[in-house]
Amino acid sequence: MLATKKNTKSMQKSSGTVLRIALAQMNSMVGDFDYNTNKIKSHLKQARKMGADVILFPELAITGYPPEDLLLKESFLKNSHKAMEKIIPHTRGLTAIVGFAEKHGNAIYNSAALLCDGKHVGTCRKMLLPNYGVFDEKRYFQEGDTPVRFALKGATLGITICEDIWEESGPGKTLCRKGGVDLLLNISSSPFHKGKDKARRKMIQQRARSYRSHIAYVNLVGGQDELVFDGQSLMVTPDGEIVTQGNSFAEELIFSDIAITPKPKKKPSINIKTYRAAAELSKQKKYPALPSHIYRKKTELEKIFSALVLGTRDYISKNGFSKVVLGLSGGIDSALTAAIAAQALGPENVVGVLMPSPYSSEGSVQDSLDLAKNINIETLTLPIEKAMKAYDHILAKPFKGTDSGLAEENLQARIRGNLLMALSNKMGWMVLATGNKSEFSVGYCTLYGDMAGGFAVIKDVPKVWVYKISRWLNDEKEIIPESIITKEPSAELRPDQRDTDSLPAYDLLDPVLLKYIEEDKSVEEIKIPGLSKADIKRVTKLVDANEYKRRQGPPGVKITPKAFGKDRRLPITTGLRKK
Repeated sequence: MLATKKNTKSMQKSSGTVLRIALAQMNSMVGDFDYNTNKIKSHLKQARKMGADVILFPELAITGYPPEDLLLKESFLKNSHKAMEKIIPHTRGLTAIVGFAEKHGNAIYNSAALLCDGKHVGTCRKMLLPNYGVFDEKRYFQEGDTPVRFALKGATLGITICEDIWEESGPGKTLCRKGGVDLLLNISSSPFHKGKDKARRKMIQQRARSYRSHIAYVNLVGGQDELVFDGQSLMVTPDGEIVTQGNSFAEELIFSDIAITPKPKKKPSINIKTYRAAAELSKQKKYPALPSHIYRKKTELEKIFSALVLGTRDYISKNGFSKVVLGLSGGIDSALTAAIAAQALGPENVVGVLMPSPYSSEGSVQDSLDLAKNINIETLTLPIEKAMKAYDHILAKPFKGTDSGLAEENLQARIRGNLLMALSNKMGWMVLATGNKSEFSVGYCTLYGDMAGGFAVIKDVPKVWVYKISRWLNDEKEIIPESIITKEPSAELRPDQRDTDSLPAYDLLDPVLLKYIEEDKSVEEIKIPGLSKADIKRVTKLVDANEYKRRQGPPGVKITPKAFGKDRRLPITTGLRKK
């Protein structure tokens, strides 16, 4: 439930302590200390106005997350400290937990500052450092060694940072053991992938029940390079009930009132650092009425689409661009990419370029124009036949005596890539690559051709999911023309070409890729009805052989549990390719 002014008063009468908690689900920017600091100050001002006792900010809110090797620069760490100093005076009248990068001696810590009534009261250092998947925290940080709690208004609150709560027997359990804390706080920067939000919510509920403690959890929101953070901050009771939840992929300042009957405290058997908040904050406040807050539940497809939209919007805007350009082939991949871009940036900031060749069908050209009309974006038409003939003339001598084939097909893709990059250079537009995860996996894409661009929006979306999202988009009205969705996939680089000339059908290919790439299964362990062992081996060899292409491709939004890049780091040169 959401506390109102009326039921807050009743809680004050029936319970020992009422705390108003604010969760600042903010979108930070790595390395922009002024931007992050001003956003934090703004939230502090609003939280004070609403009578918040405690406000939580995400992990490394001051630096942005993840700062990666910026943490190795002394100037970056000094700027993190200076930003913290600017924030401290703005915490008068309330308590704030703010994530920052802390330099202490020769060690760097992923820390949370306990700021109370204009003073830096104490610091909590992250104890469990993730070093898997997209996380490299042991490369930069030292582990904290002491759990931290503090007293406020007769209640005891514990502080944890992200991974600290994912481990059931971690610092959260240490703090909550034998009634050690009444409310466990967790500041987090937990990136999204399909299914992650459900697992995270279930984990927080399990911890609340296991620890017998209220839990306040705040999560980052926004895109940072290939990562996108979904927010969905939580306030949970000791029985696992969700009191309030932040919306997905949206910046919000969420308030919740909780009634706490302080538990008898036993002296901890291990060292726990305890701080006390300012005495002048211990008086019971008269809270103004809470603002209404509605959590809107989304389907899995809607969440994935929202992640792609937010990841694209933030990558473009945070890198100083406002307009994008992409090739429209008449295929489903470029159609979905254009629809996402139009949603992310506004249709007036998206330009679709038709680059027909002699092999392009009239249907594909018309489908592209129909799509552009549906999403209201500008189009340019730049036929490439003259450029193809020019290349044929230039290469006539070295190509003499050879049959036309893959080189000539790839030249078409590279001509198109050149045209898009020329528009980018001249107009200042960022090029969006349109390839999907299935194509990137097996190398069914052209380096310096359709892989050219600054950002690959659906790079981590398997082809089968491209179709699912496109059909979902069309639920209320046709956005992507039905003819694009139903046509057989083709690169149209030679007469009557079909994707299935080179690859298994995508409904067979994608399960192989899922097991080989995301689940790390061997060829012997993969069994897909409809595919022979030889087919499966051919697909896995294509995956291995095309690591060099993926290494040179643009970044894109991560939406699966294991994306190419940080999630999956394999050598380019390996003897496995010989097998």
